[in-house]
Amino acid sequence: MRAFLLASAGLTGYYLLALLVVPMSLRAWRGVPDELVRKTQHVGYGASIWLLLTLFDAWYLAIAASALLVVIAYPALLALERWPGYARAFPDRAPGRGELRRSLLWVQASFALNIVLFWGLGGPVGRIALAAGVMAWTLGDAFAALIGRAIGRHAANGRFLAGDKTAEGTTAMALAAGTAVALTVGTYGGTDLGSALAAGVVAGPVAAAVELYSPHGTDTLTVPAAAGSAVWLTVTIATRLEPVLARIVAGA
Repeated sequence: MRAFLLASAGLTGYYLLALLVVPMSLRAWRGVPDELVRKTQHVGYGASIWLLLTLFDAWYLAIAASALLVVIAYPALLALERWPGYARAFPDRAPGRGELRRSLLWVQASFALNIVLFWGLGGPVGRIALAAGVMAWTLGDAFAALIGRAIGRHAANGRFLAGDKTAEGTTAMALAAGTAVALTVGTYGGTDLGSALAAGVVAGPVAAAVELYSPHGTDTLTVPAAAGSAVWLTVTIATRLEPVLARIVAGA
């Protein structure tokens, strides 16, 4: 219990630094765009998956720590919104405030879902798929927003598309998500280069496509799950094919 509480305190401290102190510091600098501050918070949320994977030995302990974080942070953010300087310190787009609180709930719900799906039920490849799926969402969404706003000129058209999306932003997301997946699978997963590249090539476009059709911020839930599933399937197939291909090569 003591180890769990210490690890949970470390997770809470990280969120305090990455989601409050760093964005407030960036907002205090003149000329830093609100979207960049917002995406800094987004990356801070996503990067916390590494703490969950590192600090906790079991998937259910990671979920318990996420739940404890919500219990502590949600009322604290609610109180912070009553601070007169809140609007100057944070780029909150929600009418009546509350964007940070809602983001906290969405992210932790997404983490809980993906931790159960991949870490809990995904077998040996599960933790790799969990990390890669979250990083695909983290970097893919950040690049999609920043590139789309900066150079997006061609609207993405189609039935059921969610929000104002551009072809440039979607392309940036596919490339960034695929790169994040390949790097995660290759380094954290310790797989061979071919498997890592295959996972990136498959998961990047999947993440971008799912993001296009995820309305009202639900991409926080859908993209990590979709990208993680693509990684899990690709790496599992590659792992099973590797000895077969090795025998074929040896026989030749």
